[in-house]
Amino acid sequence: MRGKWLYGAVGVVAALAAVAGLIVASTATARPTAAKASCGTVTLNEQAWTGSTANTYVAKYVLEKYLGCKVKVTDIAEIPVYQAMAQGKVSAVLEDWQHVAQYKQYATKQKTVTLEGSNGLTGHIGWFIPKYLLQKYPSFATWKGIKGHEKVFASPEAPQGMFLGGDPSYEQKDTQLIQALGLKLKHVTVGAETAEVARYSQLIAQRKPVIFYWWTPEYRNAELNLTEVKLPARMKGCEDDGTTNAPIAKYRCAYSSYPLEKVFSTKFVKSGSPAVAVLKRWAWPSNADQNLVSSWIAGQHMDPQKAAEKYVKSHMAVVNKWLGK
Repeated sequence: MRGKWLYGAVGVVAALAAVAGLIVASTATARPTAAKASCGTVTLNEQAWTGSTANTYVAKYVLEKYLGCKVKVTDIAEIPVYQAMAQGKVSAVLEDWQHVAQYKQYATKQKTVTLEGSNGLTGHIGWFIPKYLLQKYPSFATWKGIKGHEKVFASPEAPQGMFLGGDPSYEQKDTQLIQALGLKLKHVTVGAETAEVARYSQLIAQRKPVIFYWWTPEYRNAELNLTEVKLPARMKGCEDDGTTNAPIAKYRCAYSSYPLEKVFSTKFVKSGSPAVAVLKRWAWPSNADQNLVSSWIAGQHMDPQKAAEKYVKSHMAVVNKWLGK
């Protein structure tokens, strides 16, 4: 019995050695697997509003955490950023409010930028007031009810009635629209978004009248209980950009509503970086998701990177879709 066991064991050892030799030989002759594409450096442009900050830092966190990218953040204004993308200095803008003239120049003609579809949000600009005003002035629900009562919105710089404008770098037509509607309001701009928010927030805290340029999605709308003033219906040829010098009649309409666009540098699209596919899939599930992150950043003064981490860790099902899992 002992002799048979020893003979069998030697056979097994020999067999194992032969298999091992085959494995070694196979390994030695096998072609190496292709290396995973490097992410490299991705430059995201943060626009001058809180929602864009939320977009940028959530995407930044995902690219750095799961793809090992190096992500830089720039803060170039809405129109000049197109030239930066054309030159490959900026990889992507994750929230563009339909700059059609730039689409024609850079995407259609030059093909130096690429439109990559909606970021999941529907954007709309309009005239907003706090809802408490409707208790005393129900007619303020529409622009017609404001006509003849403009002095309700009087301010030191506009005794005839102030319309509080947005950041001068934003697309807007309120000076022209006020004129087209025959209102006596004076358009007053106090600066960037933070300055506008500070001004109207102070007036709302004092429960004073205020009418201003604003938009949705925006987390403050529910928090401050804002309502939109109804403007004239849109018409054929309706113009939303006050810099086009169109006839005044063309501005006599409400702002449009539209999907918010992702725009990439064509150089970035062709780079081979795995970040391209992730950002193509990247989109908010709803306006509420962006509002949530925005409220942490602007409302709770949370560091944008920490807010991004908090969102990602609590929404992994969403993140996995972006990652293609």
